[in-house]
Amino acid sequence: MRIPEELAEWGKKRIEPYSVEGFVYGGGPENPALMLVGEAPGETEIHNGIPFSGRAGKELMKFLERAGLKREEVYITSAVRSRPYKWREKTERSGEIIQRKYNRTPNEKEIMAHAPILDWEIEHVNPKIIMTLGNIGLRRLAGKDKKIADIHGQLLKQPVRCCQKDGTYSWTEKDYLLFPTYHPASIFYNRSLLETIHRDFDQLAKYIKEMHDS
Repeated sequence: MRIPEELAEWGKKRIEPYSVEGFVYGGGPENPALMLVGEAPGETEIHNGIPFSGRAGKELMKFLERAGLKREEVYITSAVRSRPYKWREKTERSGEIIQRKYNRTPNEKEIMAHAPILDWEIEHVNPKIIMTLGNIGLRRLAGKDKKIADIHGQLLKQPVRCCQKDGTYSWTEKDYLLFPTYHPASIFYNRSLLETIHRDFDQLAKYIKEMHDS
């Protein structure tokens, strides 16, 4: 399942004013046990069109396997569907200095530009649990006051933020089950988080099993 083409084209137009490139569709089955909400695609993803297919994605697949899940069993998406980038200098081995694009964190306007896409997915995919990966996905859905460090590994039952036509957010009438954890790329900068993420995915597996058994 993926978003309608007209919604994708609308999202591409809304993001045009910003320093971003490409567009990556989310994808996966309807009514899955789990929906994963990341931050934004990176360089690998915008070239092959597959969410979480780069270095962080390889780690994520290991975490999913730990929880007894396969990529094709979950719906994978992100808060922003285009790659936010910034230009920086890089020194080649030859000593030549070149300009190249590096990933950056999406800003609030970029997140809002693609907010209707994520809203559509949550409503139509209908996942049992929405797992946010990193602070961007968490705050987009659960509010700007939320922090991964405080609530990772917990199952939260609450409304989620959805966007309005006036460019603001409101809360859904329906409650959803949110399960925040750290972004898989976080272990590249802080290896000590690996054990924490492992515990979170172990806990996730328990919740999914309990739902399946009930």
